[in-house]
Amino acid sequence: MNFKPILIVAGSPKSIFLEIFFKSLDHKKYKKPLVLICSKKLLIKYMVKRKIKKKIKVLEKNSFKITKLDNKSINLIDIEYKKNDSQSYIENSFNMAFRIIKKGITDKLINGPVSKSKFLKGVFPGMTEYISSHFNVKNNAMLIFNENLSVCPVTTHLPIREVSKNISKKIIKDKIILVDKFYRKIILKKPNIAVLGLNPHCETFGNLDEDNEIIKPVISSLNKKIKISGPYPADTIFLKNNRKKFDVIIGMYHDQVLTPLKTLFEYDAINITLGLPFIRVSPDHGPNEKMIDKNKSDPESLIKAISFLDKN
Repeated sequence: MNFKPILIVAGSPKSIFLEIFFKSLDHKKYKKPLVLICSKKLLIKYMVKRKIKKKIKVLEKNSFKITKLDNKSINLIDIEYKKNDSQSYIENSFNMAFRIIKKGITDKLINGPVSKSKFLKGVFPGMTEYISSHFNVKNNAMLIFNENLSVCPVTTHLPIREVSKNISKKIIKDKIILVDKFYRKIILKKPNIAVLGLNPHCETFGNLDEDNEIIKPVISSLNKKIKISGPYPADTIFLKNNRKKFDVIIGMYHDQVLTPLKTLFEYDAINITLGLPFIRVSPDHGPNEKMIDKNKSDPESLIKAISFLDKN
């Protein structure tokens, strides 16, 4: 049986990615072929340093054949890396992945950790928006997925002072619909979704009443078609007896939902971009430059990312 390959963009050259990549290969065997988009020079340098003996199969960048791929060797698309030019290297790696996806060769992408502040430089809030822009997708969502409980922030990498002005009925509704559609189509279940309020205890403060004027009407408009309820106070929803009722908790801002989820599950979660014409997944952590060459990084999130695409 031929499987569409899983593209893996290595991401930042100064990261723990190659360490967790090889640990992921040692952890289990994958059915679908993995295609690594990375500098051959950086790859060999790491393999020599760690005394890793595995064959490298360098692929033609635009004409490799799916039928000839397996995981006996590292299937590599070599991207030139010039010292101190991480920007071009990361950009060229993603552009190569985007070309392959647009040709219909695969519909599965994993990207390794990237320093958003260094790479995106404020042009995009995060990688979700960066990748979406290359496919003219404006309606997207960031889902941090765990089999027991997932979360989705309505706004992503924004300062707290910007959150209130960046939520609206349409934006919240669009995110909820994307989450529900993903669960029904990919996870094959009708999810039970909780929506959080913006303000402490969902209370009104002065003239600001986003919870009753924006969030609550959206929930009311969708609860006949989607299993959804709220708004709930953020300070109690993640208590065990509360969270176990739900598949997904949708919050209004990044740390409102990611902080408790990472506290609960640590690396047992993956970042999935919803709304794209393919499935994009990434480990739920950054480059972690301080841990480079220490061989102590946990590969669990990357293993989860590969395993998720291997079965979907």
